Amino acid sequence: METRIIARSVILVAIGVAISPFTSIPIGIAKINPAQHFVNVIAAILLGPWWATGIALIIGIIRNGLGTGTLLAFPGGMIGALFAGLAYRYSRNIYLGALGEVIGTGLLGAIMSALIVAPVFMGKTMALGALIIAFSGSTIVGAIIGLFGIKLLERAGLAKLKPE
Repeated sequence: METRIIARSVILVAIGVAISPFTSIPIGIAKINPAQHFVNVIAAILLGPWWATGIALIIGIIRNGLGTGTLLAFPGGMIGALFAGLAYRYSRNIYLGALGEVIGTGLLGAIMSALIVAPVFMGKTMALGALIIAFSGSTIVGAIIGLFGIKLLERAGLAKLKPE
């Protein structure tokens, strides 16, 4: 079972990295990326909060190395993945898992980015409201795509979800 989890994680990292240049949208000092949130929802539901958070971390590292991400990818992606995984774990509802992604990234990730990461680590400031709007738009689109992805995987017999 551990091998299957690692294989799924590697595939999700590869998907997140491979499609990030095509979905990365610069907004101020941020580069929003719905693909990250799509991967977060799938990882959170299929693998759980800790694996999803680790996948978001690895995607953030690789995206930053390739220049398709910024340091804001870490709080945005990782907090969203963690909240999505926790929401799904305790509710067993994929829609609440996706909502966890939206709240984690759109609100908490944006707050962390605006108040800590951007000024301390990037030496820049950006209006909190602007980051909340940008992060929320990105995560809502990605979470919806992630829900469609989960449904497709379930239909194909590749994901066995517990009843909602």
